[in-house]
Amino acid sequence: MRAVVQRVSFSEVRVEGKLRGRIKQGLMVLLGIKKGDSKADGDYLLDKIVNLRIFPDEEGKMNRSLLDIEGEILLVSQFTLYGDARKGRRPSFSEAELPELAEPLFDYCVDGLRRRGVQVETGIFGAEMVLSIENDGPCTILLDSEKLF
Repeated sequence: MRAVVQRVSFSEVRVEGKLRGRIKQGLMVLLGIKKGDSKADGDYLLDKIVNLRIFPDEEGKMNRSLLDIEGEILLVSQFTLYGDARKGRRPSFSEAELPELAEPLFDYCVDGLRRRGVQVETGIFGAEMVLSIENDGPCTILLDSEKLF
């Protein structure tokens, strides 16, 4: 499982022109699910995400987590995080999990964030979405449950 985590002061997602989710200060998280990923992969990433110390403290140093600032998360599924463009010019998405297997795991992650006390907004799984992101910093962190980076 992979996540692109962006510290934001504002983010929203629209589906077919309609607002689906909006957050203020917090994290915009794009989540990719790979074939064979499990709830354990999700738990690992969720723990990392909510405890990443990437928000400034009183001295301006990145020393606070999402939980510390009581921030929100906009979580959006993005299978293209497993796009492989090493050959040719058209990416292969063969490592991405099938939608019917990925969606329950995505839902598990949404519920897992809520169980950790985080306000979560989402897009619609599998839909074409338009994201608005006001990246704060900018601060963008890449996470992978296989600890590749």
